[in-house]
Amino acid sequence: MLSLSMFAVLLAFGAIAGFLAGLLGVGGGLVIVPVVVGVLEAARLGGGYVQHLAVGTSLAVMVFTSFSSVLAHHKKGAVDWHIVRGMAPGMVLGTFGGSLLAGLIPSQGLRWFFVLYAYVIGVQMFLGARPAAGRDMPGVAGQSAAGGVIGMISSWVGIGGGSMSVPFMGWCNVPVHTAIATSAALGWPIAVSGAIGYLASGWQQPGLPWGAVGFVYLPAMLALMLMTVLLAPVGARAAHALPVPKLKKAFAVLMVVMATEMLIGLLRRG
Repeated sequence: MLSLSMFAVLLAFGAIAGFLAGLLGVGGGLVIVPVVVGVLEAARLGGGYVQHLAVGTSLAVMVFTSFSSVLAHHKKGAVDWHIVRGMAPGMVLGTFGGSLLAGLIPSQGLRWFFVLYAYVIGVQMFLGARPAAGRDMPGVAGQSAAGGVIGMISSWVGIGGGSMSVPFMGWCNVPVHTAIATSAALGWPIAVSGAIGYLASGWQQPGLPWGAVGFVYLPAMLALMLMTVLLAPVGARAAHALPVPKLKKAFAVLMVVMATEMLIGLLRRG
């Protein structure tokens, strides 16, 4: 069982993750996964499935937080539903297939993948590097293929895919505000299919802690969901008043620090 101090940590970082997700459009899962890993390891829960539980829990949290974000963007008319219809089927298949495959990947392998991804995105965000717009959106087959790749990677990291889908749409000449809103809409099917996949791949796995349903740890999910749902709208409103570019750099540094802590833990085991 988790102690009260561990629940306090989850509530605090859930608030941070929710605020950053609303403020920057990305980052919720990249904060949640390392925190859940740290809490489970401190509580000596999860055994060889700590990373699986962290990723599955992150995706389950996003089922609720991303839905409210989709509604807000839709009310503003910012979502390009034509792109959503083109990319979502591939994303669902890629995320669900990747989450089932994750059950066959050792926890250490998933953790190495997370660390590498966090470093790449952290550096990209700190430098503000973006692919130059160089083409139009591909047809349905191309959109579905891109969605499948984004979905599979998202399923192994525990994110909604915004750090990949926004640059992809920008490369395809989609205006940045439309790309962010459309990415938010695509994050919900990623979260749903990923959460279902981790539920299925972890179903009846031996050694899971009490409160785990498949690879989703319900006590952590509920604490994180409460705060992310409350703070994401606050972050979205604050985006109009705060220096977002500077905050992105600060978040990039935080991401690299958290990834480095996970890397040190991997090297100690290794």
